[in-house]
Amino acid sequence: MPQVTAEAWVGVAPEVAFAVSQTTGEVRLSWDPFIRHQHLIDADRPGKDVRTLTKARVGPTMISRYVSYRPPTSVGMTMEKGPWFFATFGGGWRFTPEERDGVAGTRAVWKYTWSARPSWLAPVANPIGRWLLGREIRARISAFARACANPDVLEAV
Repeated sequence: MPQVTAEAWVGVAPEVAFAVSQTTGEVRLSWDPFIRHQHLIDADRPGKDVRTLTKARVGPTMISRYVSYRPPTSVGMTMEKGPWFFATFGGGWRFTPEERDGVAGTRAVWKYTWSARPSWLAPVANPIGRWLLGREIRARISAFARACANPDVLEAV
């Protein structure tokens, strides 16, 4: 299965980094360049087995389910319903304490994996997916890193 990975270091504790990554509503929209709209389905807060509807700014809509939710270390999701070109899609975000230059912080590593539909299209779709999803995940984690330094976002978590 193809995958893309991106990472960033942020100067906040893993608990704060995790909380920023799980913001919802206007706070999430203020920093996440991928999302046009997102809401939890039949839940008030994220958690294992909670479903989320996400509309991307570039168009596709996906319903995903949290398959793991382990504050402050990791979160994982899988697609339940999504764009026609994904047979499967999943993601995992990990947060580990890491000190850099004497500053305590967090190393965030985000990874997405997928399989293309129809399968015969994979030889063409996978390189395109790596490029496109790679670009998106790098932009998204960079925005997350900026959010972890934004006083308005930090105040909201």
